[in-house]
Amino acid sequence: MSLTLEQVKSKSSARLLGLHPVILSATTVLIERCYARGIPILITQGLRTNTEQDALYAQGRTKPGAIVTNAKGGYSYHNYGLAVDFALLLPNGSSVSWDMNRDYNDNNIKDWIEVVEEAKKLGFEWGGDWTSFKDYPHFQMVFALTLTQLRAGIKPSETALAKATAIIDRLKEEAKGDLSKIEELEAIVMKQDGRLRDVEKRLNISGKETYSINYTEAITAAKAAGAITTSADKSKLELNIIQMFFNLGLFKKGDK
Repeated sequence: MSLTLEQVKSKSSARLLGLHPVILSATTVLIERCYARGIPILITQGLRTNTEQDALYAQGRTKPGAIVTNAKGGYSYHNYGLAVDFALLLPNGSSVSWDMNRDYNDNNIKDWIEVVEEAKKLGFEWGGDWTSFKDYPHFQMVFALTLTQLRAGIKPSETALAKATAIIDRLKEEAKGDLSKIEELEAIVMKQDGRLRDVEKRLNISGKETYSINYTEAITAAKAAGAITTSADKSKLELNIIQMFFNLGLFKKGDK
């Protein structure tokens, strides 16, 4: 995975502001657990004010765009910091995807469904399970409160909050082991990358421009000398060895 966990989390940090503390904790653990499964996600929406909700409701009705919600201001759990929306964060770290069929971690399970599984473990309700207006990027945790109760100012009970927190804390501890292993692997990869750069320097190979020029010339010389029969399916290590031999002048036509 090209992005570190901290990089992934930082990309969602602004959208976590204003969430209910328990929802904030659950969402943070969701990001961590999905990352441990090889699926970085981005929180695209958290707390939404009533004014923002009304503007979103107007889209596709009195304003241009497609209809994306049936809720006016005060009629969405987003308005109370109890809901989040997500998208899959692509490896470049700057693009997202709502492709529900994507399987980037290549485990024959759709990444989107894996995120949903993790969210449900944490106690979130998924908008994709709704029958009337499915909202596939949406998760909410409502603590058995209706929107009418929330509009009336009723808060989640201490019992409900404690129960949710216990589940979140348990799953957070479970994720620590997986995240620790990932950090160890990342450290090993970084160390190996450093070693590879040192080898490349000793072979007088550095930079993409050098690869594109020197590899082609070295492979052509190696084929002409009969050292290799094809330029296809060569690993980076094999290419470096071929380049080293070429730099040493070992490929002469007719040598085998």
